[in-house]
Amino acid sequence: MTIIKPHSVLDAAKVASCLRETFRTGRTRPSNWRLEQLHAIVKLIEENEDEICRALFADLHKPRHEALTMESLVVTASAKHAIKNLNKWRAPVKKETPYIVWPASAFILPEPLGVAFVIAPWNFPFLLAVDPVIGAIAAGCTVCLKTSEVTPATSELLSTLVPKYLDNDAIKVVEGGVPEVTALLEQKWDKIFYTGNPKVGRIVMGAAAKHLTPVTLELGGKCPVFIDDTVDLQLASRRIMAGKYGSNSGQACISPDYILVEEHLAPKLIKQFRSTLVEFFGEDPRTSKDLSRIVNKNHFQRLSRLLDDPATADRIVHGGERDEDSLYIAPTLIEDPALDSPIMADEIFGPLLPIITVRNVNAAIDLINDKPKALVVHLFSTNKDYVKMFTEETSSGGLVMNDCIMQFIVPELPFGGVGESGTGAYHGKASFDTFSHFKSIFNKSQSGDAPIRYPPFTLWKQAMLRAFLEGRFFKLIQLLLGLQK
Repeated sequence: MTIIKPHSVLDAAKVASCLRETFRTGRTRPSNWRLEQLHAIVKLIEENEDEICRALFADLHKPRHEALTMESLVVTASAKHAIKNLNKWRAPVKKETPYIVWPASAFILPEPLGVAFVIAPWNFPFLLAVDPVIGAIAAGCTVCLKTSEVTPATSELLSTLVPKYLDNDAIKVVEGGVPEVTALLEQKWDKIFYTGNPKVGRIVMGAAAKHLTPVTLELGGKCPVFIDDTVDLQLASRRIMAGKYGSNSGQACISPDYILVEEHLAPKLIKQFRSTLVEFFGEDPRTSKDLSRIVNKNHFQRLSRLLDDPATADRIVHGGERDEDSLYIAPTLIEDPALDSPIMADEIFGPLLPIITVRNVNAAIDLINDKPKALVVHLFSTNKDYVKMFTEETSSGGLVMNDCIMQFIVPELPFGGVGESGTGAYHGKASFDTFSHFKSIFNKSQSGDAPIRYPPFTLWKQAMLRAFLEGRFFKLIQLLLGLQK
């Protein structure tokens, strides 16, 4: 893998053209090349586990177990899943042909889209950089990977390690910030895959439109949780608190963003949340070894403004402590902030959790539907009617019932948003699909030719054509032969 340091527009054009030249040689199409690269990714991770953990700790203070279970091991599993299923994914799929075109064959053949551009985010800077690349490699594409400048240790690590393992001409890494990604977006790509926020997503889509480039956008959003009194509150609390604070301290696109609960249950739920947080992180979470930090001062100050807002400051029922020098913000619960307050306007992306009381499940669904479509809607309930309501009456990238985060590691569940939370999906076969074009192939035999397809179109020919197209041909033959009344 070639390392490209911050560069000029001319360099960006060279990156794209070099990748295109490699793709045109056809070297990335055979299964052997794809499998070699996927095995190399597994080897890279297995041989550099400690270095990956150290980089993630340097960037985000990620505990070792979180760096392993939420980043490197997930990537390893993704690569192994692609290795296991690659030949099945890329096999042609035979399709039936209507009688009127017989003898003929038809099938769908997956082929690589070509030259892919992957733009990685900072919150899971190893996982969300390498996982889409796995899909691109499995599909047979060449790839330009833009790592995140917000997490420099992980970015540098990728630039240092991957040249030792992957094809230098087919996969290139670009470091840098806004100027670099802007220069790269001006080039022509065959696929762009972006993970980040809707604001930048619109910029990416606008740039792609100039070349009519297909785009996958993974954008996140405000992911709600509705919980009722049919569930085990202690178990539900553990799963929600782990999903919120045990996953990069809330800096995750699928992290619970706010809780919806009926008024009668709210006091009991808040008490349970407090108890669970103390169980997980102690009386002083600052001393916990299991809590990540905020990525940088800009994001720390953004979250601090949410905490200091009058609509929020007086509603804090747990936590709220912070220290800018160490980028620490305690797990914080906020009861009933105003629905038009800043904390309820945009995705929080941090360790702040509003708890909103509602009259009933219908009010909860109305509130969810009044906001842009979320990446994930969570339902904690055993009520079958509620399950049906959330399935049919809400729209989101995914619906998760009685858990948080864990759906991400199910390889055959496509992961992606809808509307404001994104477009397109990946994971498992969906990763292969998002970097592939499914070419329709039709092959007509030279033996056998139906005269009814050619002029002059007599009334008899027209009747036969109509019978074929309406699926009545054999019934018509049987009637003519007297075999059917």
